[in-house]
Amino acid sequence: MRVFVTGASGWIGSAVVPELIGAGHQVTGLARSDTSAAALTAAGAQVHHGTLDDLDGLRKAAAASDGVIHLAFKHDLAFSGNFQSAVEADRRAVETMGEALAGSDRPFVLASGLLGLAPGRVATEQDGRGPASDAGQPGSGPHARQATARLTLALASRGVRSSVLRLPPTVHGEGDYGFMAAIVGIARDKGVSGYIGDGANRWPAVHRLDAARLFRLALEQAPAGSALHPVADEGVPIRAIAEVIGRHLGIPVGAVSPENAGEHFSWLAGFLSTDSPASSTLTRELLGWQPTQPGLIDDLDKGHYFHNSSA
Repeated sequence: MRVFVTGASGWIGSAVVPELIGAGHQVTGLARSDTSAAALTAAGAQVHHGTLDDLDGLRKAAAASDGVIHLAFKHDLAFSGNFQSAVEADRRAVETMGEALAGSDRPFVLASGLLGLAPGRVATEQDGRGPASDAGQPGSGPHARQATARLTLALASRGVRSSVLRLPPTVHGEGDYGFMAAIVGIARDKGVSGYIGDGANRWPAVHRLDAARLFRLALEQAPAGSALHPVADEGVPIRAIAEVIGRHLGIPVGAVSPENAGEHFSWLAGFLSTDSPASSTLTRELLGWQPTQPGLIDDLDKGHYFHNSSA
């Protein structure tokens, strides 16, 4: 297939691109900088220069492809406090590329999120689908990305082989600069590896190489309207994560009260207080996907998250 990939040079995209090329696909990646373009060229992909705001460019690139994997999201904007604007830009991009693929039965694979999908219980692929009418409601706050996911699933009724990969909050591995790196950085700065309350709340997790393989399988095989969970660890207690970090940094491990969580963890507080385990049983049965990389605790114990003094 000729596959158009947004976010192709990012943390997950830089694993998805070689996974696709290794399986014989031709990849064109969206690049917003010369650095990203050079990385894509080095990986063996073609380059489409542009951004998520270049809707005409996205439309043309999607129309010229045999399938699309949409990984890009304005994380820098979201983490600076303007989450809603990031979600709205993402939704416009999905609408644009979905329109370009309508009636073609070509695949469109969206990267979405699991956190908060079914708080307090194990989420499954059947959760978060909602009535088709909800797809037209952008919403606000954390649920806004779920509305974009429902919009993507609804493209199945318009002749698009759409699927959504709901990623865990941590897609870990060596070189990760996301949530785990941020948590390590906070622990180092504060001199204590903290968790909120009793730390019993759980996060699902997956290694980025396992996630990359599922993106390829979804592109190749997922039926229209599939919600998929790239989950290896169903639910890792936040306290267990804090204990590993404390051991590697040689600092105490301790509870942070919910009242003080915002001051201690800054923008991460809301995420770290969420209990959001998730299952991938249906995904594994549907596509034959099996994680083979280390789980989160084993990956943390490898030590690479602690090598960079600025992490």
